[in-house]
Amino acid sequence: MALEPVARAVAEEVARWGAMRQTGVSLRYMMEFGVRPTERTLLLAAQFLHKELPIRIARRALDLDSLPFGLSTKPAILKVRDWYVESFRDIRSFPEVKNQEDELAFTQMIKMIKVRHTNVVPAVALGVQQLKKDLGGPKAFPPGIHEIHQFLDRFYMSRIGIRMLIGQHVALHDPDPEPGVIGLINTKMSPMTVARIASEDARAICMREYGSSPNVDIYGDPGFTFPYVTPHLHLMIFELVKNSLRAVQERYMDSDKLAPPVRIIVADGAEDVTIKITDEGGGIPRSGLSRIFTYLYSTAENPPDLDVHNEGVTMAGYGYGIPISRLYARYFGGDLQIISMEGYGTDAYLHLSRLGDSEEPLT
Repeated sequence: MALEPVARAVAEEVARWGAMRQTGVSLRYMMEFGVRPTERTLLLAAQFLHKELPIRIARRALDLDSLPFGLSTKPAILKVRDWYVESFRDIRSFPEVKNQEDELAFTQMIKMIKVRHTNVVPAVALGVQQLKKDLGGPKAFPPGIHEIHQFLDRFYMSRIGIRMLIGQHVALHDPDPEPGVIGLINTKMSPMTVARIASEDARAICMREYGSSPNVDIYGDPGFTFPYVTPHLHLMIFELVKNSLRAVQERYMDSDKLAPPVRIIVADGAEDVTIKITDEGGGIPRSGLSRIFTYLYSTAENPPDLDVHNEGVTMAGYGYGIPISRLYARYFGGDLQIISMEGYGTDAYLHLSRLGDSEEPLT
């Protein structure tokens, strides 16, 4: 790790902790552990996080310091690296968690760490944009550039895990949780309700950007519920609907024809819950389909401002919405597929695994 601005002692400690083995935590364990949180269980959880989070955070700091093609030296990447090092130092300098008072202070500290890392995705995206500019654009990419895509997949998947661990612990302190909610996990989540709220949010952004927005029609059983993490599903549907609205709006904005609605279909299958988001926005050329899950080919001309402390607040950002959404789906054993008909529209199939059935450790 570079010695400036990170002190040698901190760099050595980051390297030492980054070499340690992280501990996987299954979702079933999270649910069983958080059903009826007590002072003792919260204390045990905080003690676990006090040891586990530095390992995971140190690994990410080390990764950010050893990226190919000079990406590690880009100002935005250095900024993110410093966030991770600062968070590592905060946790390592926190005394051993011995009692409820310690646990509450620790919880407040990791809550602030989660806030500090809110803009990691757009910041890393800016670093990639800086690298792309230096390299002369996609046509001039050197061999092996896809190592960066593979790194970003691992990096963002790990970020989801860190935020899940912190978010779950913080949420367990809610003195009045909704019925059936265990931390971040809603055991009776209505995908229809989440789809409606996410669609309304996406339409509000579309209205702000274009002055109008296509409608969104949602089909499915309004009484159907299943266990899932509501913020994760909201993010995925929001990103996919936002893309569809943008495609439809831009295709029909100068047309006399009424813009067709974006349609969402929720299906309860034996293995998966599948949410299909379909539009008539003109589709994606077959040559471009292989690129929609990469982080290196964004078409955004005006990337979002890093000082805006919200993710996904513009119609077209860095092109990360689809690959990030697929990682969120895959984190719990699901997936995201995109099928396009150029000249007509695009179908996105969001496959969601039912949570609580697996004892496999999460990333």
